[in-house]
Amino acid sequence: MDYTYKTKGTCSMEITFHIDGDVITDVKFLGGCNGNLKAIGKLVEGLTVDEIENKLKGNTCGLRPTSCADQLAIAVREAYEAQKTA
Repeated sequence: MDYTYKTKGTCSMEITFHIDGDVITDVKFLGGCNGNLKAIGKLVEGLTVDEIENKLKGNTCGLRPTSCADQLAIAVREAYEAQKTA
């Protein structure tokens, strides 16, 4: 299932990715720090929702209480839960 998440509190505006069961692939960010966000997408390619949450949830950016990485962790969990009810 392809999923789009509108980010909150970050420079990036949205995250798109594919979720199959609990495995995440094809992560792309719209806006934000292009090089760093491409790298995050490559680093999480093929990881599970739990693995992504364990690595990225709670990561902050400057004085913000969240970050693009934290938003990705939130997004993959939301997609996983939505997939179970679909």
